[in-house]
Amino acid sequence: MRLEDAKVVALDFETTGQVKGQQNLPWQIGMVRMRKGKVVSEEGFSRYLRVPADYHFSPYTPGRWAEMREELAQCNSLVQEWPEVSTWLEGAVLVAHNVPTERKMLRQAFPMHEFGPWIDTLRIARLTYKLESYALSDLLETLSLKQRVDEICHGLAPHDAFYDAVGCACLLEHLCTTNWGEWSVELLSRV
Repeated sequence: MRLEDAKVVALDFETTGQVKGQQNLPWQIGMVRMRKGKVVSEEGFSRYLRVPADYHFSPYTPGRWAEMREELAQCNSLVQEWPEVSTWLEGAVLVAHNVPTERKMLRQAFPMHEFGPWIDTLRIARLTYKLESYALSDLLETLSLKQRVDEICHGLAPHDAFYDAVGCACLLEHLCTTNWGEWSVELLSRV
C-alpha cells in the first residue's frame, strides 16, 4: 500500500523520563493526521495525561512539566483516554521520530493491542542526510520546515507533544518529496 492511500497518524509522547525504581510515564500525547501524504493541520489531538503529584521526573526531561505538576495530577491517564485515542490509532500507519519511545508508551498502556505498522522519521532522515544532529527540532530548522510547524502550532514549541507530532508529520511529508515517496508503507516500515 502506498503512503498516500493509507490512514496515517503522526504521534508523540512527552514522558517523565528514566528515574531509578520508577516506570517512565507519559504526561502528554499529541497526534495529527495525514491524508494523501499531506499533513492535515486541522485534524489534531493533544491531551495532558495524569502523573501523580509525588511522582519523580528525570531532571533531564524537557518540556513544561515542572510548571504543570498540579494540573497533571488532575488529568486522565492514557488508559482513561482510550475511547478517543483508539479512534486515532486503530488501523492507522503510525509515524514517530524515534519509534521505540512511542511504541513503548502504547505497549505499556495497552499491552493487549497491536499498533502499526510504524514509520520512523529518525531512521529515514539518518539514511537521507549527513548532518551533525538528527534531533527533530534541528531537522525542522535545517530543512526549512520550522516556520510551517510554528504556524500550525501557534504558541507551542519543541517538546510539546502536539508540536513534535506535527513536526514529525511535516518531516515525513518532506522526506516523501525525495525518493522515499515511491516506497510502499511496508518498505518504509522496515527502514
